[in-house]
Amino acid sequence: MSSPADLLAILREKGAALGPWEDAVSSVRRELFLPDEIEVGDELVSRATAPARWLEVAYSDVSVTTQVNDGRPTGPDEYRLPTSSSSQPSVMLEMLSLLDVRATDRVLELGSGTGLNAAWLAHCVGSHRVVSVEIDPVIAEQAAKNTLAAGLSPLIVQGDGEQGRPTGAPYQRVIATYAVASIPYAWVEQTAAPHGRIVAPWGGSFFPYSYAVLDVRNGHAEGRFTGYPAFMRSRNPRPARGFLDDFLHHREAADSTTTGISPLRIAQDPDALFYVGLALPDAWHLPVPADDGSGEMTLWILADDQTSWASADYTPGRREYAVAQYGPRRLWDEAEAAYRTWDTLGRPSRDRAGLSVTAHGQWVWLDTPENGLSALTDPPGRRR
Repeated sequence: MSSPADLLAILREKGAALGPWEDAVSSVRRELFLPDEIEVGDELVSRATAPARWLEVAYSDVSVTTQVNDGRPTGPDEYRLPTSSSSQPSVMLEMLSLLDVRATDRVLELGSGTGLNAAWLAHCVGSHRVVSVEIDPVIAEQAAKNTLAAGLSPLIVQGDGEQGRPTGAPYQRVIATYAVASIPYAWVEQTAAPHGRIVAPWGGSFFPYSYAVLDVRNGHAEGRFTGYPAFMRSRNPRPARGFLDDFLHHREAADSTTTGISPLRIAQDPDALFYVGLALPDAWHLPVPADDGSGEMTLWILADDQTSWASADYTPGRREYAVAQYGPRRLWDEAEAAYRTWDTLGRPSRDRAGLSVTAHGQWVWLDTPENGLSALTDPPGRRR
């Protein structure tokens, strides 16, 4: 497995959404877009010392980390936050399929990364129709070099992707390759109506694992959620991340209670996580299973600002679960209240929810057969 043909065969076998992108996959060599040292999971692969393995990884359907901690030197015991990558090819194809690019479309990409996605776009619609914005100047420069090495020349510029790229607007298609908690209205303004489309990984800290697929009409973007992508968060702003112990403090001062809501039920249900996440966009969750085969699990909820935390302990066979909470917020109480609201609504699936974006902000709504659209988050200018 060391050539574009091998990658194409893997993607076909997986049933990936190749469609009009098949020729791009087979023609654009992924190896041209990867640095000499890459990370796959916990494995560090060097082209100098393991060239065959490096090439095998390059043409596998895996995500490859190309930068950690924004490129600064990192100590051996320091937390390693992936900050740039070459995405898993099948995920790239999934996202491009949602974007529904036509041959005459102008495309704005936010987050150049290695430049491979921009190269695929340029191969399909022409380099002159593709603009890509990358916040990291070093990555932007390298992405431009990578695309040129592949014989393509989309415009890759350094800038803040949240602002889009007004020069050259409007675009028929806008795609973000990083997760955002809120769709910048600049993207809506720069998307051609009435047939423009925006596709972006969307969600707050608790559940940033949805694609928002939005159609743009009259200065208003609206659409639904789909997929379960795992993309890096926007750097502007980016919440703190680290080891669990970096977020835990004053454990001896935590308040202890119990709950009848199973933390396992929340942790293992993506629909529950999505709806709970609407109420906790500024806190993240971490399920930690016991390593003794007992089936026990602790669900941690940790505030982005590191002031509050909560834990709920699942034990098989029990109906009451121990809860600990510390800080100015009671994060488990917030999560439980959101879960009960979702339960009261009939436990709707995520595909019944949608997102609207206007010049005044964004809000999430639920499509209810009885009452039409019901707001799940506050529409701009309204307080509940």
